[in-house]
Amino acid sequence: MTLDAVRRIARPLRGSAAADDRLLALAAGARIVLIGEASHGTREFYAERAAVTRRLIEEHGFDAVAVEADWPDAYRVNRYVSGDSDEASAEEALRGFQRFPRWMWRNREVVAFVEWLRACNARSAHRPVGFYGLDLYSLYASMDAVIRYLEGVDAEAAGRARERYACFDHPGEPQDYGYRAAFGAGESCEDEAVRQLVEVMSVDGRVQREDAFYARQNARLVRNAERYYRSMFDSRVSSWNVRDRHMAETLGELAGHLDRPGRSSRVVVWEHNSHIGDASATELGRAGEVNVGQLARQRWPGETALIGFTTYRGSVTAAASWDEPGVTMRVRDALPGSYEHLFHEVGEERFVAVLEGDAADALAEPRLERAIGVVYRPETERLSHYFHASLPAQFDAVIHLDETAAVEPLDAPAVDEAAAEEPPETFPSAV
Repeated sequence: MTLDAVRRIARPLRGSAAADDRLLALAAGARIVLIGEASHGTREFYAERAAVTRRLIEEHGFDAVAVEADWPDAYRVNRYVSGDSDEASAEEALRGFQRFPRWMWRNREVVAFVEWLRACNARSAHRPVGFYGLDLYSLYASMDAVIRYLEGVDAEAAGRARERYACFDHPGEPQDYGYRAAFGAGESCEDEAVRQLVEVMSVDGRVQREDAFYARQNARLVRNAERYYRSMFDSRVSSWNVRDRHMAETLGELAGHLDRPGRSSRVVVWEHNSHIGDASATELGRAGEVNVGQLARQRWPGETALIGFTTYRGSVTAAASWDEPGVTMRVRDALPGSYEHLFHEVGEERFVAVLEGDAADALAEPRLERAIGVVYRPETERLSHYFHASLPAQFDAVIHLDETAAVEPLDAPAVDEAAAEEPPETFPSAV
């Protein structure tokens, strides 16, 4: 029976997953460790992910944490944890995260981890462990960062950057630019973004190596964000792939930047399960999607570890519709026929399963799997939040927490809400 197979590989957790030696051995043996979450608003996912990451940093010398967040906002945190900031606290360093959904990074669990990382770096004699963002929504902030960098190294180059980026100078949000460019209602800025990236990559680095890398990544982000906002009006698969290819590209650039002679860097990635679980093992992959986990396996074969989370029931911080306030919602019991329902039947409140061997083979037949992003639609849960996947091909290990609780935002407290009405279609992706 499949249930018996799960019971054979399920290792009950009496404390944190970070204490599971088999899980840590799997992660510690990899160069790139990708740790997911089954929602963007569950406290235990953040806490367990942070606990595993702390051990990888302290005991195995990992060099950086790369997260599903915008590059400039995360870099502000990077400066704080590296001791290169005048900000007084992690909460202050996290104030750069003002775009929806703020609770995703402005929450109590992230504050605790950021403060720990700063303290860890302060007592270490080695290069600081960094905190970086992989995402591409910061089109205008990244343009500003490129110009500010060039103003310090080459005034003429800064002027050329202003002229090129002036192509984007229209009122409204970045998706407004994408709409105009996609439908011929406005000028496409693709060529200008590419030219600027080429020039920034060739600028003589007369400032610190880290500052030059930061600027180049911002220029790369502008190029890819321009493509992303145009692709939003093509198809979901198209825009998803632009975004995940950008995140995978950024991860590769970061790993290369952190490499040292004779030593390859090691990076922990924090993203949603939908980004770090190998897309080729899901129905979404069969529809043409790729993701960061799949691309990481291809780039670093045998050097990646993909760790996912599941939960059966509980509560979550999420929004009823895109760009609305986060509220506390009840997470419905997982549907029969799903991996989450199967794991609930194991009878353990918390367990780790390393997905290998004959027992894992018994789980290979595709089942439903749940994914809650920043928008939760309990009234249409099967359609909105489930897809078919083969879990052992998608992840190397999974942490199941049967009942979980909503993450606590730093900003206005979430209001309890038993459920939410189905919102309209909004963004290409809510994860």
